[in-house]
Amino acid sequence: MSLYGERVGALTFDCGDAETAAKVMSQVKIMIRTMYSNPPLYGARIVTEILSDAQLKQTWLCDVKQMADRIIDMRNRLRSGIEGAGNKQQWCHITDQIGMFCYTGLKPEQVAKLTKDFHIYLTKDGRISVAGISSKNVNYVAEAMHKVTSS
Repeated sequence: MSLYGERVGALTFDCGDAETAAKVMSQVKIMIRTMYSNPPLYGARIVTEILSDAQLKQTWLCDVKQMADRIIDMRNRLRSGIEGAGNKQQWCHITDQIGMFCYTGLKPEQVAKLTKDFHIYLTKDGRISVAGISSKNVNYVAEAMHKVTSS
């Protein structure tokens, strides 16, 4: 339920360009300062409300299933895209893992190239957020991963 301490929820912005993203980030930093300093105390109450109501709980369970299925689909599509590009390496670890994050097996220099050349961001050890991969960008991510592992 995205509970971190007593905080609940998420906020995402899809900006069309770097300039807009910078402006949005500037405003968000101003807004969130007070939230970080004074986090809400109601997360557990919200969870109790949802899990105590049969209809809300069922809706939540359906939403969680939909989210999990989407992540599984993105893993399958990412692997298929890399392999479909003709990459000869083994990529079964992408679909063998579970959860919102995936260890790609990329080396630090490959991660750096992925970031520099393709603006795909992941940790230096190759851990990527599968939840951040979408039907709109999965082919781009797969092609980029193919390119940095084939050169």
